[in-house]
Amino acid sequence: MTSANVFSSKGDAAYVELRTRILSGELPPGSKLAQRDLAQALGMSLTPLREAIRRLSSEGLIDLDTQRDARVAAINATEARQLFEVRLSLDPTAAMLAAQRRTDADVVALRGAAARLLPVTRAWGEEALTAHRAFHRALYVASRNDVLIRMLDDLWDKSDRYRRLGLELPPGDEPRTRDHREHHELVGLIEAGDATAASELMRAHIERSLTATAIAELEQRERERGDLATG
Repeated sequence: MTSANVFSSKGDAAYVELRTRILSGELPPGSKLAQRDLAQALGMSLTPLREAIRRLSSEGLIDLDTQRDARVAAINATEARQLFEVRLSLDPTAAMLAAQRRTDADVVALRGAAARLLPVTRAWGEEALTAHRAFHRALYVASRNDVLIRMLDDLWDKSDRYRRLGLELPPGDEPRTRDHREHHELVGLIEAGDATAASELMRAHIERSLTATAIAELEQRERERGDLATG
């Protein structure tokens, strides 16, 4: 019996594991990577681990210095804004295409994912984030555009660090309740084949998302640090 996760090399395995730990917040932004300890925990030598670190550095998730020390890249408002701007363009396109191309099986998958949704609040935490991701991915799959799906998967992963920051903030119950309702409305629009309305609702949904909340908070923090530096 073969494993569900088959990697072509130990470097690939290290890459997937490190990337998962960074995006989930298990390895916090700015934290130094204890490379020997990580290699031992992963059951491999330093060589494949360093290969993975170089790959993640090229993606902007790890910072390397001249001493070969590695740290998880800090989160910042500029990256958050750039990720947000691209999602603001691509997510509505996915919703539009899903409304035009969805199959009966896609509708079943969307309904099932919507039924498992929870309000994305601190009270529900990771369980809510996992269900939220599953819903959006079911919508992406319904677009029937493999290139778009891959791009949105990557954007979602990289936005997760900012989404978790948004989860720590106190926005109140109403915004997250609204998010929950909008997901169900999206299913109805996609099932009805209303591409224009699905695209418009998705755009508004992204504009009010946790990532948008995190951007506002990060920009405020950076302004305050700048004021302290020049004060």
